[in-house]
Amino acid sequence: MRRDIALALAVVCALAAGCSAPRPDHPVIGAKNFTEQVVLGELLAQEIESRSDVDVERRFYLAGSYICHQALTAGRIDAYVEYTGTALTAILKQPVERDPQRVLATVRNLYQSKYQITVGPPLGFENTFAMVIRGDDAQRLHLTTLSQAAQYTPQWRLGVGYEFEQRPDGLPGLSAAYGLKFLGPPRTMDLGLLYRALEARQVDMIAGNSTDGPIQTLGLTVLEDDKKYFPPYQAVPLVQDKALQRWPAIGEAIQSLAGKITARDMRAMNEAVDGEHRDPADVVREFRKSKGL
Repeated sequence: MRRDIALALAVVCALAAGCSAPRPDHPVIGAKNFTEQVVLGELLAQEIESRSDVDVERRFYLAGSYICHQALTAGRIDAYVEYTGTALTAILKQPVERDPQRVLATVRNLYQSKYQITVGPPLGFENTFAMVIRGDDAQRLHLTTLSQAAQYTPQWRLGVGYEFEQRPDGLPGLSAAYGLKFLGPPRTMDLGLLYRALEARQVDMIAGNSTDGPIQTLGLTVLEDDKKYFPPYQAVPLVQDKALQRWPAIGEAIQSLAGKITARDMRAMNEAVDGEHRDPADVVREFRKSKGL
């Protein structure tokens, strides 16, 4: 009887192993669900492919930071690009710190000790949250800073992405720091829809990103964070240590990309995809060629 049970269990285990999805024999690069992330994921993927004979799988549009983090720690992806301030506060649950080097050091140490994940060198630009209003409103009211705008926000409707409303470095803390009150609860929507809503006057202020292409194209105004509420948000690759050992080309790629992207570069690539409706892969190939990559 015991032998029969043992045999049955062995068969079940064998079947389960056979039905489970095998680990891909190639690197898998992830990205969150907005344009800049797709561009950065494609950039990392192309750079890896240029240094090896392996095809890189793209798993883009993975919702927000939490989903990407879970995918990375579970081994469903091998790498993605994160921002240091986001990693510090939203993922690692650390207090807000505003010195870029201390933030980077803390993030590196905690990812390595907790998850055996390497934080690569910064890509060269910072993408901070940007509180954006229409340019004509900024000119009419003579607004350049968030402190100046606080007196008008009770008459304004706010638009935000899903994460920003709840993040520890997001709306609750920002509202407390500046005394911001708005006309009704914020409208939450996909990041790609925020600028359309602002342009259509469905909202009057949005929480965008400093490297968003539409800011310049639509003549919008980014209000200065004059109280320095937001932490630094340097773009950095996160890579599983196992993946670095298995595919050395990943390490070569992230070293090659270190310091190569300026905020102007990132805005231009974002606008090429969002405003000109170009294929992110083509935009990245053009950028890599311009940088001699």
